[in-house]
Amino acid sequence: MQDSGHLASVSPGAISAYQNLTTWSFGELPELLEIPQGRQKLIGFPALVDQGSYCDIEVFDDPTEATRIHLKGLRRLFAIQLKEQLKYLEKNIPGLQQMGMQFVGLGTQEELRDQIIQAGLTRACLQAPLPLNQGEFNKRRDEGKSRLNLLVNEIARLVEQILAEHHGLPKKLQGIKTHAATHADISAQLQMLIHKRFVSDTEHNQLAHFPRYLKAVQVRIDKLRTDPARDTRLMADWQQAAAPWQRAVKAGQRDTKLDEYRWLLEELRVSLFAQELRTPMPVSVKRLKKVWESLQR
Repeated sequence: MQDSGHLASVSPGAISAYQNLTTWSFGELPELLEIPQGRQKLIGFPALVDQGSYCDIEVFDDPTEATRIHLKGLRRLFAIQLKEQLKYLEKNIPGLQQMGMQFVGLGTQEELRDQIIQAGLTRACLQAPLPLNQGEFNKRRDEGKSRLNLLVNEIARLVEQILAEHHGLPKKLQGIKTHAATHADISAQLQMLIHKRFVSDTEHNQLAHFPRYLKAVQVRIDKLRTDPARDTRLMADWQQAAAPWQRAVKAGQRDTKLDEYRWLLEELRVSLFAQELRTPMPVSVKRLKKVWESLQR
C-alpha cells in the first residue's frame, strides 16, 4: 500500500489483503483509500464491511455512511475474535427466558439475546477513539475480553428492568381508552421507546433512563384518573416544545442534535407528568424552546 498524505492506494495485486478478513491484518486504515475494482479505481472513505463470517474493506463516497458501516464491520471483527466467549454468553444470559416472554410481542428471544450481546460488545470494544491499526485493535480486543461478561450481565439486568416496567403498560392503556388524546399520546411514546430493536438502537447511557420514563407513564395514567383536565393541559404544554422537533423529523431531518432534543422531550414528560421521579437536569417548556432556538442558529 502506498501512502501519499492521507490517501493510500492499493495495487491490483494486493487487493486480496483487504478481503475475507477475520482479524486486523491490513496495516493502518487511512483517511482515504483508492482500490481497484475491475478496470476502474475507486477512491473513497474506507470501511470494514460486515459479511457475516468475515469482513471486507470497501470505500464509500459519504463519510457518515462509511462510519456507520465501519462500526458494524469492526464489531463483527471483534465478534469473530471473541467467538468462544460469545458462544458461552449466548447460553448464559441471566433471566433471558423471562425477558423473552415479555419481549414476545416485539421479537424473538434469540433476537433479544443477540441485541444484548451486541450492546455488550459495543461497550467493551467500540468506545471512541476507535482502533486505527493492528496493535490498537489487539489491545482493545484483549481489554474488551476481560470486561465482556460483566458488561453483558449489566445490560441484561437493565433490559430485564425495562421489560418488567413495560410489561403492565399495554393493559393499563386499555383502561384509559375513553381518554382518546392521552391514549394516543402515550401509545406513540411507547412505540418510540420500546420496539423490536430498542436495545441495539439506543446508546447505553440513554437506555439507563428507560425504567424511569416507563415509571413516569404509569404515574401519569394513575393521575389521569383523578384529574383528566390537568393531563390535557400538560399535554398541550409538552406539545408546544415537541411540535418543531416533530416537524423536523417528518421532513426527514436526521442529526445528533435532533436526537439529543428528543431525549430532552422525554425528560420534559417526566417533569410535567411525574415530577416526583425527578430529572437529571432542570427541564421546562421555556428551557426547551430556548434549546430549540439555539439549534436553529
